[in-house]
Amino acid sequence: MESINAVAVAAVAFVGSHFLLSHPLRGRLVRAIGEAGFQGVYSLVAIVTFGWLVLAYRSAPLTAPLWPAGNGLWALATAVMLIASILLMGSLVRNPALPTGGRPGAFPETARGVYAVTRHPMMWSFALWGLCHIAVFPVTKNIVVAAAIVVLALVGAALQDRKKERLQPDLWPAWESKTSYLPFAAIAAGRARLGGFGWHALLGGLVVWLAATWAHIPAAGWAAGIWRWL
Repeated sequence: MESINAVAVAAVAFVGSHFLLSHPLRGRLVRAIGEAGFQGVYSLVAIVTFGWLVLAYRSAPLTAPLWPAGNGLWALATAVMLIASILLMGSLVRNPALPTGGRPGAFPETARGVYAVTRHPMMWSFALWGLCHIAVFPVTKNIVVAAAIVVLALVGAALQDRKKERLQPDLWPAWESKTSYLPFAAIAAGRARLGGFGWHALLGGLVVWLAATWAHIPAAGWAAGIWRWL
């Protein structure tokens, strides 16, 4: 139990430090050490706390699964992870939410592709990753780590909206009016249309999905994704 508690403490440190540095402490640190200095501190804290989380996870015991993960659940998680991979790769191009180093960000005229699905495609890709890993590997230490990623992604996305509204009052609210926090909500409301996915999203997402699921074989010793059935 102590090892599981260590995972929980490391997860809280990892998530909490991200929130503290990204929001209440960011302004003061940037004024004190500059943008470059802040990015250095942020990166260092992220690396240290993530390394702590990894070490705590590896040291924790493997408990019994809380529910069976049959082929039906695996098939659902495999399909959702393909969507997550497409969201991730699509978010790397023309994403107004990505850091710009103080320069004005580029806002697409219309929400297309992954941005029609959600204005936070990268964050939702991480959240879907966490939910899928909880679903198919429901052991205690994995649930703690995956839940931490889900909280970091979804709460972080909501906090990012509030920060962007304050920092870019002439741009971000307009972008919010074309998009949605929740996946497919803007499409359902008629503010966006499904389509316009670039090859970087579709082909890139497919490659990442195939590579990441295959990597479970050498890294974890068991197959994930479609490799379970091949």
